[in-house]
Amino acid sequence: MNKPSGIRHANYEILNLIGYGLAKFEGDLVSALGFKTKSALFNQLILRGVAKTIGTLKNRQDLFNPLVRQTKVGWWQNGDRYLHRKILLDSLFGELDAVNYGLLVENYLQTYFPVEGEIPKALIPILKSKFRQLQETGNEAELYFMNCFKTIDRLKDGILDDARLFGDGYDFQITVPNAYILAEVKGVRGSTGGIRLTENEFLKAKEFKTDYCLAVVSRLEATPWISVFFNPLESLTLSRKSIASEQVYYASPHLRW
Repeated sequence: MNKPSGIRHANYEILNLIGYGLAKFEGDLVSALGFKTKSALFNQLILRGVAKTIGTLKNRQDLFNPLVRQTKVGWWQNGDRYLHRKILLDSLFGELDAVNYGLLVENYLQTYFPVEGEIPKALIPILKSKFRQLQETGNEAELYFMNCFKTIDRLKDGILDDARLFGDGYDFQITVPNAYILAEVKGVRGSTGGIRLTENEFLKAKEFKTDYCLAVVSRLEATPWISVFFNPLESLTLSRKSIASEQVYYASPHLRW
């Protein structure tokens, strides 16, 4: 059996949805999708163009089996190779049972991989938003950091508070003995690439210095790696750039409410 190369498959998102779902629900998901056997499901997925071989579909489930079932099933030798993808799917769809998970997979397939003569159902807006999150590097990196920040020596005894909704120049506050560390997380798909700090993030890093942590989660295509920079303005070379953009909004007249 060939193990994954770390090169992203063209149909990465749906393969992960199917592999994760089969690892979690197995035959119940097969039934929810209207098939009597997993082989029949795989043949339909090949017909839709999700994969070219049954082996590709089986292999994707093998990657999720040990993480979802927490047993030595499938490619357990790969350790946490797919942990970040499992964490992302848990965050978006972990509360669904087999029937409802089957509905979302069916919706995805009918929308993006329709077969001739099929009239796809309208994509539910919340699912469309969640499917978009599967492609967001930043979200994947942040979730990975939330689950793995204790591997960073200075943060290992910390308590994490999520500050992403505040938009105040950092993603997380981590309370450690005698200090508050502000952490900003950036994601990079491969092992190389640039990152950008917003003006707000730059000013927060300037204010908090060694109590500001830039965590770059790279290699998201394979096995993620966290590179940590405390006082990033001193340890990284950043050049100022600006983008002129138009902000559009729609306003009502002055009304009595």
